[in-house]
Amino acid sequence: MTPVKPPTSHSTPHRHEARSVEEHAGAVVKLLGQGPWSERNPEWVELHQAAGRVAACDVVAALDLPPFTNSQMDGYAVRAADTLGAGQVVDLTVAATVAAGYRPGPLKPGHAAPVMTGAPVPAGADAVVPIEVVEPSEFLEAGRTVRLPADQEMGRFIRPAGDDVAAGTTVVASGERLTPLALGSCAAAGLTRVQVRPRLRIGLITTGDEVVAPGQDRGPAQIFDSNAQILRAALTDPCLEIVGHFHVPDHDDALRHLLSSHAPGESAEAPDLWISSGGISEGAFEVVRRVLSDPEVAEFSEFLHVAMQPGGPQGLAQVNGVPFLCFPGNPISTWVSTEMFLRPALVRWGAASSCPETQVRCKDELHPLPGRMRVVRAYWDGSAVRRVGGYGSHLLAAAVSTNALILLPPGSEPVPAGSLVSVRLMV
Repeated sequence: MTPVKPPTSHSTPHRHEARSVEEHAGAVVKLLGQGPWSERNPEWVELHQAAGRVAACDVVAALDLPPFTNSQMDGYAVRAADTLGAGQVVDLTVAATVAAGYRPGPLKPGHAAPVMTGAPVPAGADAVVPIEVVEPSEFLEAGRTVRLPADQEMGRFIRPAGDDVAAGTTVVASGERLTPLALGSCAAAGLTRVQVRPRLRIGLITTGDEVVAPGQDRGPAQIFDSNAQILRAALTDPCLEIVGHFHVPDHDDALRHLLSSHAPGESAEAPDLWISSGGISEGAFEVVRRVLSDPEVAEFSEFLHVAMQPGGPQGLAQVNGVPFLCFPGNPISTWVSTEMFLRPALVRWGAASSCPETQVRCKDELHPLPGRMRVVRAYWDGSAVRRVGGYGSHLLAAAVSTNALILLPPGSEPVPAGSLVSVRLMV
């Protein structure tokens, strides 16, 4: 005989007035800022392991970049004064060739030194004449004569030492992402490692007796867990670390045990943030809402509705000092909640990349909802968007081609095809 589970009782009533999307996004930002992650020490990592991480302090150049004055072109290094007032062309004596990687001697007056791109400019030279405009248009041996256009401008095609960064100035500011160019600048400054903020450790919880992991035997009234994979993929970022995925059945003790055994100080893999999917709505067996509403478990909790569809039911809590975000269980609702609330908070605290927002035309007629923002799955082709699949939050496979979200404000009248709409691009 199948055991009968006790229905959920509410120690904290579910908030029925709808919170705005903007207000709830702000609440999530505030909650994440109160977690243990901000108190963890920064770490040193090798440059080749630092891509996408966030600098924990200013990275300061110990030398000028470039470290010496060099040529921007393959050509001849000259004294600009030797080319002035001599008609249209001037003949100069060829000096020794300057190759990249070698320090040349000074350039004598009346001479022109063949110089390669990136090679040091000889002392005394203050202009480089590109090889394409000299006669003959080739590099000659020392002692021969080369003809150059007259009246060369001082500083032409020369990159002065420190033109990019002067020694003692900041290459990468604290809080900035270590992009390929940022890491290249660190390497150019001679660094082999950099201090970065610690990764935000995330624990994922999916809920429900009706949910089983892919690959396990599925009962006739059960479904495979797609939400864990949605969350893992959505939270793939160098600044984030998924420390565990846990499935919790609809029984209080299972969730209580999980949270106590993974509290800070109890486990080496204690998360800095919990994210749950399911168990927070108005049903009889809402395990997340039931357990987190107990003040002996959570220092703070609230369960409410946000004026948004999908993803209206939401929950916030703090357990053992750790922020806890409670998302609804339908797959699309879980994903939309991640993109609408979690990602902006991660961006605010420097733990994720932002998704650009813009206005583009929609090829389809859209149907807003009175009093609620409708978040519509869409495909952006580079110039316009079209709706993907239906509006239902269970339509996962129909939404596979989604690469944008249309943020449709509340309304009662259809939005005609061809209208400009606000879009968050996921590419």
